[in-house]
Amino acid sequence: MFANRKQVKTMKKNESSDHISTLLGVGTAIEGTLTFNDTIRLDGSVNGKILSEKGTVIIGERATVDAEIRVGTAIVKGTVNGHIQAAERIEVYPPAKISGDIQSPVVAIETGVVFNGNCSMSKPEPLPAESKPATEKSIEKKAE
Repeated sequence: MFANRKQVKTMKKNESSDHISTLLGVGTAIEGTLTFNDTIRLDGSVNGKILSEKGTVIIGERATVDAEIRVGTAIVKGTVNGHIQAAERIEVYPPAKISGDIQSPVVAIETGVVFNGNCSMSKPEPLPAESKPATEKSIEKKAE
């Protein structure tokens, strides 16, 4: 159910800031539905929903998230109040605090994390079509 030390070291390498396409900095707040395609790092606060079919969300140590999270991969170091569903994996590192259920085929939780909820090691259902991020083609069609 949990990753071994070698897997955890590999996971930490995967969170390199070289691949982050969007950053929500400390002191910034978003309320509503946040959708994205690539990798986003959150260091501020989010209240609502975070949705991405294949994207990665990195929740930084100073982030506070009160949201339903449905993504490809979730890397958590901050505070999350809400359910997390990830199609690929969920990684949780100290000083993370999660209050809510988590669901993913791969879950790695390091010592020092506070987790209050249920864990399901199954693949979540795919996002409904209306929740997927807009593509260039769908934006063009709406403009016509």
